[in-house]
Amino acid sequence: MPRSSPPLSASLFNSLIASRARAGRVVDALSLLARMLAAGVALTAFTFAPILASPSATACCAAQLHPHILKSGLLHCEPYSGTSLVGFFGRRGQFDEALKVFGEMTVRSVVTWNCLISSFAQFGHSRDAVSWFRELMRSGNGLSDGSFVAVLPSFGLPEQVHGVMKKIGMDSVSAVANALLNSYCTCGAIDVAEKLFDEIMFRDVVCWNTMTTGFARSHVPERAFELFLSMQRQGIFPNEITFASVLYACTVIDGHELGRGDAHKVPEGVPGNSTTCWNALISGHSGCDDPTCLVIVRDMLRSGIKPNEVTFSSSLKDPSLFDLQQLASVTKLACTKKLRTYFYISKIEILFHEAYLLLLAHGMMRIFGHRFDNYVSVSLLSICTKNNSLYLDMYAKCGRIEDCLRVFDEMEDRNLISWTTAISGLGLNGFSRKALALFKAMEKDGCKPDKVAILAVLSSCRHGRLVQEGMEIFKNMKADYSIEADMEHYICVVDMLCKCGYLKEAEVVIRGMPFQPSTVIWRTFLQGCKTYGVTEAQVFSQQWIK
Repeated sequence: MPRSSPPLSASLFNSLIASRARAGRVVDALSLLARMLAAGVALTAFTFAPILASPSATACCAAQLHPHILKSGLLHCEPYSGTSLVGFFGRRGQFDEALKVFGEMTVRSVVTWNCLISSFAQFGHSRDAVSWFRELMRSGNGLSDGSFVAVLPSFGLPEQVHGVMKKIGMDSVSAVANALLNSYCTCGAIDVAEKLFDEIMFRDVVCWNTMTTGFARSHVPERAFELFLSMQRQGIFPNEITFASVLYACTVIDGHELGRGDAHKVPEGVPGNSTTCWNALISGHSGCDDPTCLVIVRDMLRSGIKPNEVTFSSSLKDPSLFDLQQLASVTKLACTKKLRTYFYISKIEILFHEAYLLLLAHGMMRIFGHRFDNYVSVSLLSICTKNNSLYLDMYAKCGRIEDCLRVFDEMEDRNLISWTTAISGLGLNGFSRKALALFKAMEKDGCKPDKVAILAVLSSCRHGRLVQEGMEIFKNMKADYSIEADMEHYICVVDMLCKCGYLKEAEVVIRGMPFQPSTVIWRTFLQGCKTYGVTEAQVFSQQWIK
């Protein structure tokens, strides 16, 4: 007799559930949970939290999990599962549900309280946030840095909570100090913020940035520039947020020319004279009506600093044709071939508000000695789709399969994406046998299919009712292509079998799935039974489910 595989442990189930949930595959995570319950594996404090924390978790999902958490007793013996539910409801503004779960919990941690407080603060319910913060202080659960970070936005005056922080020594914690600093800056108490800043013993770049931003938006924006220089002298290297703040300050300093002059000193004062700093300077001027951005790009190139994609996307907002021609002459000398190409594509994206300018852009590139290569052509085709022009994929989706195949035939270098697009297009437009033939041609051409390509050909077989051919590909996925079938493949195959009346075969496929069938699978199967006159009683009789 073949040996049965050993049962999965709770920790292994939890790991698998967590990995699916983090990837946004909540349905798969719930299927694993169902298998865990069916196998009688004990649920733990780490079973439910990953699912509830997933961005794709829904209210229906929480409604399903809540009874299981209650039934398992986890809500009364540990705080982790209940906290996850409180956080789930709180993030969605469902405060009645969050408070209900909070009330059901007999064991709470400070994190549970923090979740509730931050949820109220996030939705602007300041009074509730402050009220629950005070309840936390009376509860004896203790306060954490997260407690203060959560509640600070809800206090009109930071002084109201600053004293508590100081009393328990929490004001020296980095996260709390930064939150408090930001709170003072936000409410306009820049003088108090500066005093607090001076008292902070360990100041990281986040702390410096908070203060720099505060000065930049205050009545003394020139102090932001002073702080910028000071932080470098103390060995703190600025980042993009620093640059953005100090450059904003430079643009609002009284005396516009002085402000711009200070702004141009920023790249010179930064060790390494980085591309990032120049990009921040360009971005700071991107809203101006004058050609300052293009002047800065020119100066950047002449300084020997290599631009990147961000440089051009920030500077080429709404330039004139003359500006573009001037910049192109400098770009030709200073940039690598790749970046020159990006420059022209960025330029073309600006010029191509109307289709007739395509020829003009082509001519501009020829003037500067640049070939209209494949990279540029694909980019132009992509741009042209905004004006209802059609290329390979668009031809297929719009039913113009002859044009799709013509473009495909004209391609010198076909990759997996182009093959898959053509196969999918043929199948969608009723040419299932041609799609199948193209799939075989792709294999002969040496292009190995991936999961998407196989799904495309299976879908074509489904549309054309090519059951035998589709099942052959499906059954040999692992052997021929080293690919494990996903839920999408099973849904496609079950739908194909059910549409053609092969209900028993569909049941065999469902039984053989390595994971729990989804609701879509069962719905497809039951619809097939209904179409071919099989009643629910027959479906769920011993004949079908043994």
